[in-house]
Amino acid sequence: MAVLVTGGAGFIGSHLVEELINRGQTVIVVDNLSTGKIENIPCSEKVIFIEGDVSDKKFVKELFSFYSFDKIFHLAAVASVAKSVEFPEETHRTNFDATLYLLESSLGKVNKFIFASSAAVYGDLPDLPKREDMPVKPLTPYAVDKYASERYVINAFRLYGLNSTAVRFFNVFGEKQDPSSPYSGVISIFIDKIKRFNAGEDVEIVIYGDGKQTRDFIYVKDVVKALIYLSENKYSSGEVFNIGTGYSVSLLELLNTLKEIVKNVPPLRFEEERKGDVKHSKADITKLKKLGFIPRFTLKEGLRKLMIYEGIIKSKQ
Repeated sequence: MAVLVTGGAGFIGSHLVEELINRGQTVIVVDNLSTGKIENIPCSEKVIFIEGDVSDKKFVKELFSFYSFDKIFHLAAVASVAKSVEFPEETHRTNFDATLYLLESSLGKVNKFIFASSAAVYGDLPDLPKREDMPVKPLTPYAVDKYASERYVINAFRLYGLNSTAVRFFNVFGEKQDPSSPYSGVISIFIDKIKRFNAGEDVEIVIYGDGKQTRDFIYVKDVVKALIYLSENKYSSGEVFNIGTGYSVSLLELLNTLKEIVKNVPPLRFEEERKGDVKHSKADITKLKKLGFIPRFTLKEGLRKLMIYEGIIKSKQ
């Protein structure tokens, strides 16, 4: 039986596909390539790519009629919060309806279903760190759809016996994250600016606000290992898990860490704080640790690997 990865041509999805095939799995990748890239998918005889949209109910039914899946990692989503505000109906189809179609098709057929949610469900509630049992305050259609999907995923275990798990990603960074998107992670944008600056371009790093806002940054390889670990752990079913490091740093601290790795960093330019930005974010990963999983990479180690990948530094620097 194969493993299905929706959104497998995207940033996190393609890293997950790579790890799964390294473990000998046959992987079916489904992606509509709206933001994913075909070149992100590893070239392997163990990978079958299908261009399609899981928000199309007919497509999902046909997919399950052709293939049998041992596990499903549902990562496909419209990740732009701003787009969800501007086009709530369109993004609802992708971020909620698709989850429901996949769950319905999985009942009695799939051994494990993992759904990728987001720390956005916590909203701007001030209490830190964020625990899975805390109140939530989804502030956008994106966050509302993620939270509603979570509930369906968890209840699929309680009502129908599907071994299903939801995970809330915090600030994931790593190779293949697209810096050209205005909704990309801040690290990929900073790294792109550093790369261009070291190539002789006249660029600046823009900080919105005072730079003291904090985030829990987790390296993508740790995220992938956590996803696979949860898919193999019977005690994860019917539960929600934060995927972060349990540590947070400010943007100014992040920049200092970057300077420790590469000396030539562009000048900073501070602009007015953006409306709606969450000031502080930090994951409580006690629940994940109790199952036996601990992130391996420090922020600095992950940044070094990313800079080597981007050709900014050499592996022995």
